[in-house]
Formats: sequence, C-alpha cells, structure tokens
Amino acid sequence: MKKSLITILVAVLLSGLTAYAVANGSSKSAAGASSAVSPEMYRTVNLAQTDYPDFTYAAESAVDAVVYVAVTVTSQSNYQIDPFFRFFFGDITPQSREQHGSGSGVIIRPDGYIVTNNHVVANATKVEVTLNSNQTYEAKVIGTDPATDVALIKIEAEGLPVVDFADSDDLRLGEWVLAIGSPYDLRSTITAGIVSAKGRTMGSSSREGGLKIESFIQTDAAVNPGNSGGALVNKSGQLVGINTAIVSQTGSYSGYSFAVPSNIVKKVVSDLIDFGSVKRAVLGVTISDINEEIASDLKLSSRKGVYINGVSEGSTAAKAGMKKDDIIISIGGHDVDKASELQARVNSFHPGDETTCTVIRGGEQKTLNLTFQGTVAENGTVSEDGSVAFYGSKLRKAPKEVLEQLGLKGGVEITSVGEGKLLSAGASEGFIILYVNDQAVSKPDDVIEIARKAKRAIYIEGVTARGKAAYFGFGKE
Repeated sequence: MKKSLITILVAVLLSGLTAYAVANGSSKSAAGASSAVSPEMYRTVNLAQTDYPDFTYAAESAVDAVVYVAVTVTSQSNYQIDPFFRFFFGDITPQSREQHGSGSGVIIRPDGYIVTNNHVVANATKVEVTLNSNQTYEAKVIGTDPATDVALIKIEAEGLPVVDFADSDDLRLGEWVLAIGSPYDLRSTITAGIVSAKGRTMGSSSREGGLKIESFIQTDAAVNPGNSGGALVNKSGQLVGINTAIVSQTGSYSGYSFAVPSNIVKKVVSDLIDFGSVKRAVLGVTISDINEEIASDLKLSSRKGVYINGVSEGSTAAKAGMKKDDIIISIGGHDVDKASELQARVNSFHPGDETTCTVIRGGEQKTLNLTFQGTVAENGTVSEDGSVAFYGSKLRKAPKEVLEQLGLKGGVEITSVGEGKLLSAGASEGFIILYVNDQAVSKPDDVIEIARKAKRAIYIEGVTARGKAAYFGFGKE
C-alpha cells in the first residue's frame, strides 16, 4: 500500500515536470518565431504613399488638347494621258474614288492651331477634327514639312485647351512619358513608358525620298496606328514630342515608338504660321557618325563628335573654313555626338542666323564663325520680281502680248530654269505651261496646287517660246 502511494506521487510529480517543460519550451519557441517573423512584414502596402510615379495630373491636364483627325483623300484612276492617245481617242473622264484614314493631333494655340504628322494629312481633300468633347470641325491644312513629318492644321474655334511646349533637350534617359492619341479609333487613349533613347534615326524604314531630318525620341510607351500626330508629354503634362512612327514586323506596337522632339516641332510650326513654309538653314556638308575606322585613321582619342565627309563649294561651311576630315564637336554652344544631333541643331536656325562651331582638326580645336544660308527656294515662294519658285525654276502668269503672239488664251510662263527637276526634264525658258496632269492652268498658283496634290508624277504640256507643242514629266519625289 505504501509503495503504491509512493509510485503514484512520483508519477504525478514527473507528469507535472513534463507539462512545465513542454509549456516553457513552447513559449520560448513562440517567442523565437515572433522575433524572426515580425507582424510588420505582413502590413498592406499603400502605393499612394510610396514613390511610384503618379500620372494623373499629366493625363488629365493634356488629354483634352489631343484631338482625333479624320482624313479623306480623293484620287483619280488615271494619272497621265499621252497627248497622242488623246488625239486618237479623245479625253477620258477620270474616275474618282475616296479613301479614308485617321490619326491624332495636338492643340497648341487656343485659336485652333493643331499640330499633327505630315503623313496623316498628305494629299487630303478633306480634314475633320473631333475634340475630346465630341465637337467636330472641318480643318484647313496651313502647311506641311515632309522633312520632319510635321504638319499644321487649323479649325475655326476659340478658347480651346492647349498643351504647352517643353524643352525636349531637357529630357533624360529613363524619364517617364505619356503617349496620348487615338489608336485604332480608340479616342483619348493614354499609355505610359520611359525615354529609351534620344537622337534616333530610322534609316530605310523611314519616309522615302527627299530631305529627312531625324532625331527621334524613342520610348516604350505603346503606340499603334492612329496614334500618329498625337502627344508625347512629360509628368508635368507638357509636350515633349509628337508621336510619329513605330518599328514593327506586324504593323502593330512591338515595344518601340518614336516621336519628333518638341523643339523641332516648335520651330517648324512657327515658320508655317509666320511664313507659310519652313525657312531651313543649310550647313552644306556630308556627315557621318565616327566609327572605329575613322577614329583610327584620324588618331582620335574619342568617338564624340560628327565626321565631315565633304564640304559643298560656296556653302555655309565652306565660307566658314570648314574642311573634309574635320570633326564637329559643338554648334551654337551645344555639344553634338551624332549626325542626327547635328542635323537637329542646324534645323533650329534660320537663313541669315549667325553662330559658332567648334571642330577638331589635326588634334587641335578650332572655333569657326557661321552665317547660315538657306535652301533652294521652296515651291510657291514668291521672289521680289513677282515670279514663283517651282522645282528650282521660276514661273509667272504668261503676259497678254506673249499669249497673243502664240495664239493662246492663257497659260503660265517659265521665266528661268535653274538646277532642279524642270531642268532635268528638259524645260526651257519661255515655255508656256497649258496643262499640269491634264488640268488647265492660267496662273502659277494653279501649277503649285496641282503639283502639291499629285501622288506620283507631274506631267506638263504646253508650247515652247517658238510655239511648238511639247510635253515633259518627272517623278514627284
């Protein structure tokens, strides 16, 4: 009996000690777990209180100034009719057809001036603009600049919302930007991305023919067909570029989009408003980026700058003393590392402007003084004598006495033939233009307008100064 009691007491004592040990170990284990996994780790993160970018201000302040642009192009089924064909078979009534397209635009002035892409409104016979408020206006094309793919249109309205221009030179790689436009007719679409590169060119994938000025902003903001002419804005809602192109094997966005920098756009539209055409300065050099071969041949310590392959006689560069094999490292106080950057800088000047240029020649730096010359007069430019520029030549309304002498009722006289397409096509001074692309003309403006609307070729019929029937033609590009 006594032994049994002792046994029971020992068992109870051991059970109590075991329970105490288990309880004490569990609390220590719990304490250890508490120090290793803090409840702070499971707090819900409030993104509004972090440093994540907030695009609401930029989007809301700019979206009302981005418009939808609808375009109608009316084309003729026949572009040229051989005069011998007309002699035997008579005139053929052209069959017209309409094509429709769309893009985007950005209001830059409250009185209705809107910037878009040249390729959006090129050859348009009708342009309509729809605001973000769904109001629709017919627009007039004020001017275009194929070299930069910029165009200016205008609607008759007042008090419109606008997007202010920013200095695109201040953009930094990795900076956030928004693309606003109407891809696939989805109006007022906003996408975000970063600046992937600056001073980009697009080479053979870009616009074909003629002068091209390319120094694009590359972004990864999603841009698709219909975004062309829309806004690229910074986080402050200011315009840093006009979306103009994508690089894609499918025709849809593949991660790369390109915009014309706002500094280029601002200069082009200012010229179109003030002068009706772009007054473009010309340096008169052929240039390239510096590759390993050039750097080795000229023993250059750096690849910064732009290599001069050649200098045109009598040009701005030649008169300033620039030479082949010079390396331009700055112009107008701005460093240039790529050919596209130099193009963009020169494009910011007007004919007659003066500035300085720093070059490296034979390992030494030299500062040259530049006075910019302009391009050959653009089609439609009126000279002091009243003649009108047309592909390097000059036109005027044929004088009454000349018409009477040749037995004509009306026409346009070529008063001089300079370097250009008319000279190459065989035009001569005194030639009277009677038809351009089968349409009768009586004044230079008729010739300019028909040529502007031509898609592929310009075909001219008339008589020589001796009254002999003649015709010639040439490609537009």
